[in-house]
Amino acid sequence: MVLIDSFMTLTIAIIVFFIGSYITTKVQFLQRFNIPEPVTGGLLAASISFLLYFLWQIEINFTLDTRDTLLVYFFTCIGINARISDLYKGGKPLVILLVLTLSYIVIQDIIGVSSAKLLDLNPAMGVLTGSASLIGGHGTAIAWADEIEKLGVNSALEIGIASATLGLVVASLLGGPIAKYLIGKYKLESEQINEPVVGVSYEQQQVGRLSHLSFMSSILIIHICIIIGYIANLWLNELGIKLPLFVTSLIAGIILSNTIPVIFKKVNWPDHTKALAIISDLSLSLFLTMSLMSMQLWTIAGLAGPLLLILFFQTIGTVFYILWVVFPLMGRDYQASVLSAGFGGFALGATPTAIANMTAVTKTHGPAPMAFIILPLVAAFFVDITNSFVIKYILSLVQ
Repeated sequence: MVLIDSFMTLTIAIIVFFIGSYITTKVQFLQRFNIPEPVTGGLLAASISFLLYFLWQIEINFTLDTRDTLLVYFFTCIGINARISDLYKGGKPLVILLVLTLSYIVIQDIIGVSSAKLLDLNPAMGVLTGSASLIGGHGTAIAWADEIEKLGVNSALEIGIASATLGLVVASLLGGPIAKYLIGKYKLESEQINEPVVGVSYEQQQVGRLSHLSFMSSILIIHICIIIGYIANLWLNELGIKLPLFVTSLIAGIILSNTIPVIFKKVNWPDHTKALAIISDLSLSLFLTMSLMSMQLWTIAGLAGPLLLILFFQTIGTVFYILWVVFPLMGRDYQASVLSAGFGGFALGATPTAIANMTAVTKTHGPAPMAFIILPLVAAFFVDITNSFVIKYILSLVQ
């Protein structure tokens, strides 16, 4: 076994990301189906690791502490960029997407439990391979693994991680083609011309100059939010509420961004600055790259069979829900198609995957700035809080 430490894992991830970026620019198929650059590089690296294991029994293990830190960074940046006024900007689409998303948490667990019963498995495994690992992602799957194992699901941690990992792969490959299909079928076009590919308005993104001081001050604010989120996380755990650190850090970012600049008007707050955008984009790209390149495909193959069948049912359910519910109710326009790609990203993977999917779509077909406002607010904030209660409730029913 070859163990790669955190620093070298980060270094390799940077190289893998740029290899993926280069391949994506050269292969028209990847661009046409809106496959994110980290997905291209990450899956290539994972395939190489699989060949090394299959041919020479060389097992490569990456230390992913840095990846988890990048996830906290990314969500904290979202929190810092989120203003209460964004909720009003999102308006009706945000409310609709919120209702659709919270509804799908329940639907996803129903699909998971029903699939588990169909395959004569413990129903609790259906929750684990439902919203706990898919909408919830690796963090939620790990957080609930012990409790689900107590309900009779052996190797719950391994199954949860495998489910979240496979979901991440499917989510990365699914969102772009869905958007391409919708855009082509309904002949949709972006109505924005001078808006950026990612984020909010061009004028807002230009607030503040990019310098070493702005970059370092952004890092400082991020870490202040993380400290507050960490303390809040400890307090919530004592109350029996399990939330990943990135959720409480995101909430801390939202609270500070909507209070500090109002109270202290002379403070140079980093929201919507170039420095924060760089940190956010870096965290997103490297998180997704590291998540995919660290997959041990031989381990997942050992858990195949029922797990793959459940994931197949979940994927079919997600596609139908997007095409028949999400896209129509979100307005059947270009923004709805971008949000559909994003919905596929976080329904089966994670919010970073959703944003990577939407970014890939907008790079090809044009910007959809409002989508980048409302989806992170829904997917990263409301979902994890609601998911915790839904998981707890459904587990109580299947005991």
